[in-house]
Amino acid sequence: MNSKKQIIFPRHIEVLTEMGEQIKLARKRRSFTLIEVSERAGIHRETLRRVEKGEPGVAMGAYFNVLRVMHLEKDFLKLAADDEFGKKLQDLNLLKK
Repeated sequence: MNSKKQIIFPRHIEVLTEMGEQIKLARKRRSFTLIEVSERAGIHRETLRRVEKGEPGVAMGAYFNVLRVMHLEKDFLKLAADDEFGKKLQDLNLLKK
């Protein structure tokens, strides 16, 4: 199975980096260690470090499991929830009909 390398533009890397920092802060606020979270999430410590750096090559499931360990799994439902651009496109299409 060939997998393509994900191309993320530098300005978008900042978003992932910020997300990783937020996850790291959430872990530290709870006084959880890297070992505790990685074991509870079922991932390797290095994967957790990569999550906390916001690396794009980490599987979405790993991000989800880290959030789940910290009882933040509902934050996943916020992804693309407020789709202002999509709503505007939809409204434009409705007006044309």
